[in-house]
Amino acid sequence: ADQKDETGYLKPLQEEGLYAVHGVYEPGEDGYGRREIQARSGMKVAAVVEDWPRGDMNPRGRIVDVLGEPGDNDTEMHAILAEYALPYRFESEVANAADMISEEITADEIARRRDFRDVLTFTIDPADAKDFDDALSFRKLENGNYEVGVHIADVTHYVREGSVVDEEARSRGTSVYLVDRTVPMLPEKLCNKLCSLRPHEEKLTFSAVFEITPLGRIAGQWFGKTVIYSDFRFAYEEAQAIIDGGAKATHEGVPEQIKEAVLVLNNLAGKLRKKRFASGAISFDRPEMKVEVDEKGKPVNVYQKVSTEANWLIEEFMLLANRSVAEFVAKAKKAFVYRVHDEPNQEKVDNLRNFISNFGYRMGPTGNGKEISKELNALFAAAKDTPEFNAIELLSLRTMAKARYDTENLGHYGLAFKYYTHFTSPIRRYPDMMVHRLLDSYLSGGASADESKYSKMCKYATEREIVAAEAERASIKYKLVEFMEDKVGYTFGGHISGLTEWGMYVEIEPTMIEGMVALRDIRSDFFEFDADRYRLVGKRSGIVYNLGDPVRIRVKKTNLEQKLLDYELIETGLEERV
Repeated sequence: ADQKDETGYLKPLQEEGLYAVHGVYEPGEDGYGRREIQARSGMKVAAVVEDWPRGDMNPRGRIVDVLGEPGDNDTEMHAILAEYALPYRFESEVANAADMISEEITADEIARRRDFRDVLTFTIDPADAKDFDDALSFRKLENGNYEVGVHIADVTHYVREGSVVDEEARSRGTSVYLVDRTVPMLPEKLCNKLCSLRPHEEKLTFSAVFEITPLGRIAGQWFGKTVIYSDFRFAYEEAQAIIDGGAKATHEGVPEQIKEAVLVLNNLAGKLRKKRFASGAISFDRPEMKVEVDEKGKPVNVYQKVSTEANWLIEEFMLLANRSVAEFVAKAKKAFVYRVHDEPNQEKVDNLRNFISNFGYRMGPTGNGKEISKELNALFAAAKDTPEFNAIELLSLRTMAKARYDTENLGHYGLAFKYYTHFTSPIRRYPDMMVHRLLDSYLSGGASADESKYSKMCKYATEREIVAAEAERASIKYKLVEFMEDKVGYTFGGHISGLTEWGMYVEIEPTMIEGMVALRDIRSDFFEFDADRYRLVGKRSGIVYNLGDPVRIRVKKTNLEQKLLDYELIETGLEERV
């Protein structure tokens, strides 16, 4: 109290360069211990603005956390989380409550479940994954069909509705994936231990089990609580090696029956995928770039993440489980949580039609959603491997509505599903926990839930998802700018990824890192933005720059604080003229 001024706000200790910060803490060595710290002048802090009186130049507020020295990796990542009001540690009450949850799987609990412990089961995940929330089981049936189980961690068995841990998970809404860390929705004991379907451990699961014919037709399905024992854990690369090698290949350490299961499941997934696209699913294939960091969080590489058949194998069976669960409840006419995706806005589709005409492409009728998806897929096929492809795919993405959670079943346009939900990732998404609780209730004969209650929860979960995605993008932008800091003055080839009245955006190769060339910095001519034809035109020379055009740039400046990259255009004298 003696360190506050007459307004009640903190005053600086000028002689020491310190601000007195009472009640600001950081984790101790155990992750939960807390100690009071002080902020030195120049440090980054998180503050809450509480008042901004009319006429005052500055707002008034209070410091709620000391983040650390600017430029330090932890400081900057915590600053991004603070900017989006996201937590970066669990309060001791939540962590302690999670630690108190029993790990014992009792005989009575197993007796209440369908037992899959003797059925061949395995997981396929990224090589660096720590939490495994889904597994697949496989066995041949006497009638020639296959039984495929999609087994999902039974998080809600451990996290009771209304508990301290549940309320924290609901508040967070989702795990947040920054470049160098995961900020989990659930404490570590749950996400990495109790609920993680680790190999050679008995685990409690909530499952969707399917009977599938060799031609990929769903002949039967069952939903319910199960117990499993995972026999093997694959990284995607290991599973892909089996797929690439085929039935005759040998793989050291992989039992023959597991190799056979991977190959059969991959074949079935291919049939499910083909049927989905034939039904109108849209084939977006925009490259996803990943930033690799060292142990100190410094970016050391930027590379393209490649999806393989092993990724698609898991994807198709997760989609099947999500779709089937949604259809089962929808047909029971009970309140539920759906993952919905509206059809594109026709005005945006017309704008896309006008844009692609500049490149000589045409779209047929787009009067309904199925026609739109057909024309988009045809457009992507026609533009593949052209300079303008990335621009066309990006603008096509912008015609799409945003997926969201809703209690009204509107279908999922992008996947071409009439019914869809999120059932398969309860470790990292709270809506999946909501779905598990509702499905469990309905399988037990429970009455329809309060739809208005779940409608509010859906809206909140969608908001948390958006915030998490924005924070994730901010961390990527920060690390990309940091990666380019020692490349100022270097030249790169690239292509124009965006055009505005103030500049052109360029993605360089091969990293696809985007920066801006300000029009005022192009000395050879005065360039104007032609909004109707989406291009830049030199007023004197007539030189034209279109979206997707190849260009060469020099890295001019980096701004880590604002996450900005400035490029300057290197003109070759070979630019297109009208």
